[in-house]
Amino acid sequence: MLETVQKVHDESRQGEAIAPAAEDTRTYAKKFYIESYGCQMNFNDSEIVASILNTQGYGATRNVEEADLVLLNTCSIREKAEQTVRQRLTTFKKTKQQKPGFLVGVLGCMAERLKSKFLEEEKLVDLVVGPDAYRTLPSLIEEAGTGQKAINVLLSREETYGDISPVRLDSNGVTAFVSIMRGCNNMCTFCVVPFTRGRERSRDPYSILAEATDLFERGYREVTLLGQNVDSYYFVDEAKDETITFASLLERVAAISPLLRVRFSTSHPKDITDEVLHAMARHENICNYIHLPVQSGSTRVLQLMNRTYTREWYMKKVDRIREILPDCAISTDVITGFCTETEEDHQDTMSIMDYARYDLAYMFAYSERPGTLAARRYQDDVPEDVKKRRLAEIVALHRGHSHESMQKEVGKTLKVLVEGTSRKSDEQLFGRTDQNKVAVFDKGDLQKGDYVMVKIEDCTAGTLIATVVGRC
Repeated sequence: MLETVQKVHDESRQGEAIAPAAEDTRTYAKKFYIESYGCQMNFNDSEIVASILNTQGYGATRNVEEADLVLLNTCSIREKAEQTVRQRLTTFKKTKQQKPGFLVGVLGCMAERLKSKFLEEEKLVDLVVGPDAYRTLPSLIEEAGTGQKAINVLLSREETYGDISPVRLDSNGVTAFVSIMRGCNNMCTFCVVPFTRGRERSRDPYSILAEATDLFERGYREVTLLGQNVDSYYFVDEAKDETITFASLLERVAAISPLLRVRFSTSHPKDITDEVLHAMARHENICNYIHLPVQSGSTRVLQLMNRTYTREWYMKKVDRIREILPDCAISTDVITGFCTETEEDHQDTMSIMDYARYDLAYMFAYSERPGTLAARRYQDDVPEDVKKRRLAEIVALHRGHSHESMQKEVGKTLKVLVEGTSRKSDEQLFGRTDQNKVAVFDKGDLQKGDYVMVKIEDCTAGTLIATVVGRC
């Protein structure tokens, strides 16, 4: 399990219940309520599930009391997420007793890993559906409605949901995520994803382009291409005798319109190529931001993690990114206290952070996740107090780098995409720069989806304070 200080997951959205799509004016005979936990892939999957349920006469609701079907879309990355979901499931017991026909289901990664516990031991749910089995939801709901326990957690080597148009729930109407692949072939020893989401498979590029084009035509101005490891995207079109790599897909999406910003997440350092970097350099609308998880600065620990690169190799990759893309922001993930980590290993991590000077870092203290290779091979032997102390040192170091990165923007004039109203003031808007830094500025007559030029006047540790100087 990875216990976070600055978390990969958007903590403000954990357990968020999705709302009906604003443009959906249909009337539904039945209601479903769905909460999502974990990474953006899970939130994207909830939109796919919503689309499937809509075709079966179910409409979304944020009021659990009026729901006929409750679904929790779950995550197995962290123990805290599992505990939260278990506690949440117990709150539905009373409703089940009082409301005949009320169904509760668990989706996603926990469904895959803990199917027998949910159904047989704890008896908290009626249906359990893994990440590759959402198409079978209608039949599983029907089965559960007869009083039977319904389950499908089979993994697939083909399923990408490429033909299902996700319902855009809780959207700001400006930015959207587009899933381009599922699963992961990288057997990092600390990670449970290959066991819960299966092997890599890439979605066909034509459906990706169609989805991104549709989003742009509906007013969206930014898409993030999403996958466990986007850089390993690889699609062979035998009919056209054509192979499409991630770099070529990236350029095709960017070519939809210069007004459509393109981002992507997440990159494995071993897979991000010069071809990708040069594609980014050629297109102004492919954002200069790369998430490049390092995990550890120690070559010895990286080998135990099965990360397939050394400390020196990773540093050269950072150099190459900055050679081709001098203004590119780089973020990372760091795990401290992995099995057998020594003080020297920890100092190696501190020094690689000093070398890369990340704009953003997600920092974790390691603890064991059942089912991972690390749990089977190694002993989680770094004392908790040592982990906490090392994590605190990493966090303090990064805070200095992050503040330094923000201060470098002061005095510059930058292009920003307006995303919405600032959380702190209705009189201000916020948007993000090309480098994924949040800026706030006075509203004036601007609208969501506008591109504006802003001058950075000041900054906090996480926000740029700006003045609008013109429209784009």
